[in-house]
Amino acid sequence: MRSFPAALERLTEQFARLPGIGGKTAQRLAFHVLSLPQEDAEVFAQSILEAKRTVHTCRVCQNLTDQDLCAICADPERDQGLICVVAEPRDVVAMERSREYNGVYHVLHGVISPLNHVGPDDLKIRELLNRVAQGGVREVIMATNPDTEGEATAMYLSRLLRPLEVKVTRLAYGIPVGSQLEYADEITLLRALEGRREI
Repeated sequence: MRSFPAALERLTEQFARLPGIGGKTAQRLAFHVLSLPQEDAEVFAQSILEAKRTVHTCRVCQNLTDQDLCAICADPERDQGLICVVAEPRDVVAMERSREYNGVYHVLHGVISPLNHVGPDDLKIRELLNRVAQGGVREVIMATNPDTEGEATAMYLSRLLRPLEVKVTRLAYGIPVGSQLEYADEITLLRALEGRREI
């Protein structure tokens, strides 16, 4: 016997399909949507449909945009010779928060992950290689996550980029600000030592 109407259960199931949303949170979201005034619920639904209809990938960097070029690629102040390679569009947002990077990006839309059946052909690698082969790129910065898949993807890309005679670098990583050395694992400490610089 069902506890709730079928439409409410279907709505809960749809919320539960979102990443990071468990059953209880999905149910809370579904109840919240039902409590919205009709007009607000329609605006919410239209926002989803409009985003699906208008948002696509930038023809240059593969970031999300509603124009032909994303705002970063279209900005004449950005250094087009410096490309930061990230796994997902949300990584662009994280990098932009620093307000220190003035180059452009390339979004792979994932990382190589054999366990999840994601290979090089499933990513936007060909687009990156074509972009670099056109010339004018001095450096490609690998900014994938420092986990097994991110490292494997960065190494794979660096091998592909080497014949194109472009400098390939990796983001330095190590001890987070505000943490304590005693809690750092061996690999983090090793990377911190490798990435040390003169002060």
